[in-house]
Amino acid sequence: MISEWPGLVARPDPALIEDCLVLVEHLGEAQKVVDVGSGGGLPGLPLKIVRPDLELTLIEADEDKAAFLVHACARLGLIGVEVVAMRAEEAGHDPRLREAFDVAVARALAPMPVLAELCLGLVRVGGRLLAQKTNTENVDGAAHAIEVMGGTPAVVHASPSAARDVGTVVVVEKVRATPAGYPRRSGVPNRKPL
Repeated sequence: MISEWPGLVARPDPALIEDCLVLVEHLGEAQKVVDVGSGGGLPGLPLKIVRPDLELTLIEADEDKAAFLVHACARLGLIGVEVVAMRAEEAGHDPRLREAFDVAVARALAPMPVLAELCLGLVRVGGRLLAQKTNTENVDGAAHAIEVMGGTPAVVHASPSAARDVGTVVVVEKVRATPAGYPRRSGVPNRKPL
């Protein structure tokens, strides 16, 4: 389905699906999961397929990509998936979504300081952020953003796959509520990372 819908991912490769599944072991007992910047449904849809018990929310600002996500969920017969067509900055202030999830996942979304601001506002206290990165990512450079958003220092787990032999999963535990002013308005986290 991904290869039939142009512009979803840089390369429609079955290894990308396997790459998403490195997150499964980090989900634990999570029930409510949000995939931020879902794009072509990676990593959210593969996680839902292997863990059908998940309540999954896919946040995607691009309307064409959001339309694909609705189409893919219908075609795959997935139940318990909601597609939210809005920017992550806006979703982080939506009372229905703010601090509502056990786990936020993100793959190829943004540098770690930006990703922390976009995702941690969606995670409940006691939940966690799982960010797919590579071992070249400067995770220490996100320490301030993570702390501001209510997270503990990041823990990096080597998680190679066929798609990314240098793949990692960055785990951030949420221990405090995110301050009301965060995430900042649309576009600001990218222009002025914390």
